[in-house]
Amino acid sequence: MSISLTGVGYTHPNGMRALSDINLSIAAYEQVAIIGSSGAGKTTLLKLLATSLLSSSGDLQLLQHNPAQLGARALRQLRSRIGLIHQSPPLPPRQRVVTAVLAGRLGQWSLARACLSLCYPSDIEGARAELSRLDLAEKLFERCDQVSGGQQQRIGIARVLYQKPDIMLADEPVSAMDPVLAEHTLSILGSIARERGVPLIASLHAVELALKHFPRVIGLRAGEVLFDKRADAISQQDLDALYLNTGLDDTADQYTAAANNSLRSRCL
Repeated sequence: MSISLTGVGYTHPNGMRALSDINLSIAAYEQVAIIGSSGAGKTTLLKLLATSLLSSSGDLQLLQHNPAQLGARALRQLRSRIGLIHQSPPLPPRQRVVTAVLAGRLGQWSLARACLSLCYPSDIEGARAELSRLDLAEKLFERCDQVSGGQQQRIGIARVLYQKPDIMLADEPVSAMDPVLAEHTLSILGSIARERGVPLIASLHAVELALKHFPRVIGLRAGEVLFDKRADAISQQDLDALYLNTGLDDTADQYTAAANNSLRSRCL
């Protein structure tokens, strides 16, 4: 297994419990969506998998390593093998797009090469190739603050694709994109993950996208796994239990309405 969690929990420094008793196994070839209402623990779970947070309890294995038991150097090496696509990519405003994409491999390069690449991009064609997958090759030399929010998200995706990680994580990767572009981008991500034989785990608010693009879907509620099923096995009752009575009735109605449309389309 590429990823294994046994009894994993996480408590914030203020004492608030974010995740409780998470038990999951994800193989190298799997593509998994994580859904749930805001505050359910989706982003916290992804941060644990990215090793930007360390679990408070339980056992977490990533690529046969427990991050909590690694020294600083070994932890940096593990992090270089995990790619996280951020909802709002951390792109310096005045940085060129080519440099932002090449930053995907800074953790794999020597200090000298990394510093040199920040000033003089060392693999322009490599950056162009990943941007081309996302229809952004023409933005190669533009500044990051001169492109739209959806384009910034795709630049963040290109950076992780250029990194070529052994685990691909995505936190709301298409939230700033229109529906057509979101569909297209998720299809590309899934295709590349299959091509490279690496797991893809993404958190999504859009239930219909999760059900359509991911064979396996995990529902998180209040920091616990409510269900872990094949997408085609998820029922309306599962979604009602996941989203209703959260204190956000209107939002829950929107989630379940969208999911209803997706469930109906699968039956046609």
